[in-house]
Amino acid sequence: MKIEEKKLRRFVTDIFLTSRSSAEEADIVAGHLVEANLTGHDSHGVSLIPEYLDNLTAGNVHPNTAGKLASAQGAMLVYDGQRGYGQVVARNATNVAIDVASEQGVAVLALRNSYHVGRIGAYGEQCAARGMVSIHFVNATGHQPRVAPFGGRDARLPTNPFCVAIPASDRHPSVVLDMATSRIAQGKVRVARNSRLQVPEGCLLDSHGEPTTEPSVMFDSPPGALLPFGEHKGFALGLVCELLGGALAGGLTIQPGNERGKGVVNHMLMIVFDPTRLNDMTHTRREMDALIDYVLASPPISPDEPVVTPGTPERANKADRLLNGVDLDTGTWDRLVAAAKKIGVSPSD
Repeated sequence: MKIEEKKLRRFVTDIFLTSRSSAEEADIVAGHLVEANLTGHDSHGVSLIPEYLDNLTAGNVHPNTAGKLASAQGAMLVYDGQRGYGQVVARNATNVAIDVASEQGVAVLALRNSYHVGRIGAYGEQCAARGMVSIHFVNATGHQPRVAPFGGRDARLPTNPFCVAIPASDRHPSVVLDMATSRIAQGKVRVARNSRLQVPEGCLLDSHGEPTTEPSVMFDSPPGALLPFGEHKGFALGLVCELLGGALAGGLTIQPGNERGKGVVNHMLMIVFDPTRLNDMTHTRREMDALIDYVLASPPISPDEPVVTPGTPERANKADRLLNGVDLDTGTWDRLVAAAKKIGVSPSD
């Protein structure tokens, strides 16, 4: 089904207003989730709301909490999310990092103890819009692991996202790499289950460690496991995200000595820097344009699928969905409406 973006956003905003968020917080969280759907990242969109409301009821997320700057030693910063909604907390922390990088050339910020931060690319885009390059390493704790290590049969890591954003050149838009280190994101498995679809081969193991395409195995007890992308390469990058985003940033890791059953707790190590401090931007933009032109000129394997740069599919999806409506499968919609009705909210039209 297709839903007009403004109507969907109004409905989602009402959900958060009713669940004790301020008008500002409801607008930020709803905007982030709907934006994820607009860009085609349905795994990080409104399908998460039932889980958010469950964690709110359980006390795992603290509404109307902006987080705070806990430590600032020059360009080295620590931001405590205080279990606030990650869309608010990470946005505030990113603004702090951008401001410090504008003054000092670089900022290294450790975000700790945030509820789910959503689509990481949003924070890369936030940096790129202000002319900054950014690198983001993210881990997740508070729940059971979901990704098997390369060569393993059961889950030992989270889906740990990795993001790099580079501002626009003279002729090309920003390059935004945003990806889970698992073969597919856990949210995409949820969407497949809601849609009653299978996932591609090579993505999942069942609870016995055997390959499967059935998404429901990730919601069984005991659950199955996602596989890392690129075999050993994705596993290695996921482990690096766990160490940098978790342990080195002063947060927790997924190791079993730490408490689970607390919903999603995200930690992120963010490196933000001003590229004008490194090089003449005339040279940089000229090289970027020449390289991107060269890459995009590669003859496509399929005439209907030209070569694109990271971030381009999201922009194309957004343009299409703003015009034609946001695609939601009926399973996701039904779960969203049911969760909303529990707190007294119904879609008005």
